[in-house]
Amino acid sequence: MDSKGIVFGLMGTPIEQFDYVLPSERIAQEPVEPRDASRLLVLDRKSCAIEHKTFRNIVDELNAGDVLVMNDTKVFKARLRGHRFKKEFEVFLLRPLPDAMPGSSIWHAMIRPGKLAHEGNFIELSPDVSATVSAKREDGTVELAFPMSVEEVLGFADKRGEIPVPPYVQKAPEKFETYQTVYARETGSVAAPTAGFHFTKRLIEELRGKGVQIEFVTLHVGIGTFRPVKTTTLEEHEMHGEFVTIAPDTARRINEAKREGRRIIAVGTTTVRALEGSGVPEGGFSGDVNLFITPGFNFKIIDALITNFHLPKSTLLVLVSAFAGREHVLKAYQEAIRLGYRFYSFGDAMFIR
Repeated sequence: MDSKGIVFGLMGTPIEQFDYVLPSERIAQEPVEPRDASRLLVLDRKSCAIEHKTFRNIVDELNAGDVLVMNDTKVFKARLRGHRFKKEFEVFLLRPLPDAMPGSSIWHAMIRPGKLAHEGNFIELSPDVSATVSAKREDGTVELAFPMSVEEVLGFADKRGEIPVPPYVQKAPEKFETYQTVYARETGSVAAPTAGFHFTKRLIEELRGKGVQIEFVTLHVGIGTFRPVKTTTLEEHEMHGEFVTIAPDTARRINEAKREGRRIIAVGTTTVRALEGSGVPEGGFSGDVNLFITPGFNFKIIDALITNFHLPKSTLLVLVSAFAGREHVLKAYQEAIRLGYRFYSFGDAMFIR
C-alpha cells in the first residue's frame, strides 16, 4: 500500500455529493444513559425501508448464528499540554513509530501551533518529561522523540493527558469510561470506535444467550479516521494507515461463518476497515490498513453494519454510502434529522442490513 492509501470506487467523484446540513442542536454532547437506550434507525439496503427503534431492540434484529464483530481497541489520553520557554503547545499523540532505541520511543503526533515547533525543539510536558521534535512532515504533523518506552509514554499520557474527544464535543466527560466501549481492552486509540458505545455488558450477554457469536478484532483508531476530506474529489484524499490485529482463531471462526453463509455484522466503520482491509486471512493479520472505501467497492466480508451518524463530507459517511448507497443513506439522514435523532460520537445509531 502506498502513502496515499488505496481507493476503491468511482474516479473523480466530488466530495460535495456527500454533504448535508445538520442543525447544531442535533450534535450530541453526551451519551444517553443507559447506553442501549439510544435510538436506532434500521435501514434496509435493498428496499430503502426505514424503521425506528431503540438500540436494545438490536436483539430482535440479530439471529442465532450471526457473527457480531467488534473493535476492542482502548482509547488513551492522547492530548497533552506543554510549553517551550513561555510558549504553550498542545500535543496530540497519534501512534508510536517503529525502530526506536531501547528505552525510548518516537511518536507520530500533531502539535499546535505547528509553525512555532521546529526540528530539534524540545517541548516540556511536565517537570520530568520532555519530548523533542525529531522531524516535521509535509502534512503538518511531526515526529516526537521521547526518552521513554511506548508503554511508559502511554502511562504518562493516562496520568497527565486529557480525554481526546472530537472538537464538536464542547466539554470532555468527567469519567474516562464515558469515552470507552464496555469491551475496550487493547490500548492504542486516539478516538473511540463510537458505534460500540451503545452496547452494555447486559446487552452483550443477551445477544450471546440468543446464539449470536461475538468476535473481537483490534484497529487502533488514528488520524485516518477523523482527518477531514479537504480535496474536491475522493481519489485525491490521502488515507493514513491504522494498525490492525486479527488473531488466527478469530480469523478462522469468521471465515468458517462466511463459508456457512452466516451473516457477518460489523460494529462500526473501524471494524469494517479492519475486516475488509485485511481480507481476514486464515492465519490472522497484524499490520497497517489504509483502505479508503468509496462507492463501487466490493464488500467481501461484511453483510450488515451497526454505525453512528457521521459528519458531512467525511470518509466515514463515504464508507457507509458505499455499503448502503449514497441516496439511501442521505435519505435516512434527512429522516433522522427531521425526527430529532442525535448525531456523531455520542449520538444515536443505525443498523444497515
